[in-house]
Order: sequence, then structure tokens, then C-alpha cells
Amino acid sequence: MEQYDIAVIGGGAAGIVAAICSARKGARVVLCEKMPRLGKKILASGAGRCNLSNERLDPAFYNPESRALVKSVFERFGQSSIERFFRELGLVGHSDNGRIFPASNQASSVVSVLEMEIKRLRISCKFHCDIGGLSASGDGFVLRTKLREVFPCRKAVLCGGGKSYPALGADGSGYLLARHFGHRIIEPVPSTVPLLAKDSWCHTLQGQKIRAAVYGFAGGRETGKASGEVLFTKYGLSGTAILDVSEELSIAIHRNGEKDIFVSVDLIPFMEENELRDELSGRLRRGFEKKDLVTGILPGKFSAALERELRELDVPGLANFLKNRRFKIVGTRGWNEAEFTAGGIDTDEVVAETLESKRRKGLYLAGEILNVQGRRGGYNLAWAWASGWTAGAAAAG
Repeated sequence: MEQYDIAVIGGGAAGIVAAICSARKGARVVLCEKMPRLGKKILASGAGRCNLSNERLDPAFYNPESRALVKSVFERFGQSSIERFFRELGLVGHSDNGRIFPASNQASSVVSVLEMEIKRLRISCKFHCDIGGLSASGDGFVLRTKLREVFPCRKAVLCGGGKSYPALGADGSGYLLARHFGHRIIEPVPSTVPLLAKDSWCHTLQGQKIRAAVYGFAGGRETGKASGEVLFTKYGLSGTAILDVSEELSIAIHRNGEKDIFVSVDLIPFMEENELRDELSGRLRRGFEKKDLVTGILPGKFSAALERELRELDVPGLANFLKNRRFKIVGTRGWNEAEFTAGGIDTDEVVAETLESKRRKGLYLAGEILNVQGRRGGYNLAWAWASGWTAGAAAAG
């Protein structure tokens, strides 16, 4: 039976970097991945382009309860360190409005250079390796797979991921391993996810995209705002602006059981309400029929969607409606459509400087398995690289 210095559970972004860092420090490492290859979620990230990081890695772009931990980790391995790490592997990056991508614009390039380094370091990779148990054994640990393979090790780095995209290997099983050592799990809910809305517009406008400003509300309080694309679908609302306000709404729905959830969409963000009112009044004076009042301002499908409002509302009422169109939100799409996970292992239960568990010495936690969520734009992958490095370095001593 092979004895390893460090076992890394999870071959995603955090796990790969943790394994590389530990091996560079001379540790004998085994990397356990349940899928047939490493980095399946990396390959799917950024629509296949892999948004590696962001030029501005500020803790303010992460959920409030994680910011102290994020700050500590980025002080050790921040944007310049991430850039240097990949540059030394041979990956050239470029900035797209602050978002860092590989120059090839291919996520496969990222996985390739990581695999090359794993091969160079002779890291043992075990595929189809689904860990069913992690238990303490003397001063170390024993990993047991669901196929009854056993891997003893001195230390373990748990990078099991969250629950988004289960088809790519993230199914939340890592939480069970952490719970075995007494870790508290903040209930995971889908994040950066399309929203379900009961509204006739979603059917009428199915497939229509617009640029809009979106405001989320739960229990009468504003939960977030974003500008960007809104996509109308048969089930509700999607698009970048919707994804960017979805986290707090998903928490309110799934974790807190709140019912009074809605989004307010400013359909015409490029005009102030008084400007829009003047424009509509001017059109009426010039002889526009009411059914044509928004032609040239909104796509053609909106004339049909607005049939009742165009007929019943006066100009001030119509202008206000267009600037504050409310959609009642009744749920979210599921894990297969959620880009990230909100929730995970309580960040208060790891040592900020090392990511070592406060519940079990020698156990380290990194990546999305912790209750750390960043905005879209490379923040979540940046956290994975940085936390993987921090945990891997600490585990290797």
C-alpha cells in the first residue's frame, strides 16, 4: 500500500494548484479525481475561454462573511502571483476590460499547461477515484474510495468543490467528508443562476435580449443591482444582469424561505424617466399611434408585450412602467445551470494564514468547498488558484 505525504481530493482548479505547490516543495502527492480527467469545470469556464482572474482582486467583490479570509489569502497569493504562476508554466494572458484570459482564448490551454506541470513533477493522479470516506489514522489520514481502494497519507487537502454543474464532477460530496470532522456547512444554494418568473411577458418575449438595469428585492429590501443583458425565456429571466443579482435572491428563496421576491427591470436605462416621458409625449404630438410609441426605442416584440399598457396607461404612467417593470420571482433554475455555489464550509473554521482546519490538524480546505463566492469576472477562479496554493504550501510545510 502506497503511503503519500499529501492527498489532494478534487482535481479542479484549487486541487490542481494545491498538488503542484505541494509537489514543488518536495512532498509525495496523490491527486484524487472522480472524473476521467482533470479540470472539467475549468474547460467549461468563461464559455470555453477560461476567465483566469481579474486585475482587481478586491475582497469587496466577495460575499461579506468571507472577506477577511479572502484578504488573507490574496495577501499571500494575489493577482501578480497568479499571473507569474501561469506565465512560468508557459501560459500567456491578456486583459479584456480587466478580466484576464489566456491569449489563446481557449480554456484547454490552461488545462494543458497544468497537466504538463503535473507530469513534470510526477504527481500521482488517480481518475474515477470517488472518495467515499476520509478518516483520521494516527497522525495522518486514510482515504477510502467507493471502490474500496485505500490511500494513507500524512495530510489531506480537501478541494471537493461546490454543487454547480454536477455533470462535471461537483456534487457536494466533499461537504460530507468535512462534516465527518465536525465542520459546519452553510446550506449551499445555486448562485449566478437564471430566475423563474410567472409572467406572460416571458412567453411573449421568449428569446429576446435587451440591455437593461436590474434591481433585486426580497422582503421589501433591495438585495442588489446590475446592468447588462436580460434574456427572456419560457421559464423566466436570464442574461448577465439577471445572473449578477441572483445570488442574494437564491439565498432568500432556498435558504431563508422568503416569498416576496421580485426583480425590477429598467427596460430603457439609456434615458432618464423625464426624458422618456418627453419623448413619448412628443411622439403623440407628432401623430404616432399608441401601438407604435416604443418603436425605435425597444425591439419590435415589445409592442405586442405592451399592448395593454399602451392602451390603458397615460404617458407618465407608461414611462414609469418602462423604467420599473416588475417580475415576480418564484424560484431559480437548478444546479445544472448555476455557475457557482453560494454556501459551503464556514470560513470561521479554517486558519486564515494556512487554510488548515480548526477542527482537525493536518486537514486543509480550499476552493469552492468553502463559503466563498465572488462575482462573475474571474473572481471565483482567482480564489480557487490562490486558496489551492495557500493550502498546498501550508500542507507541504
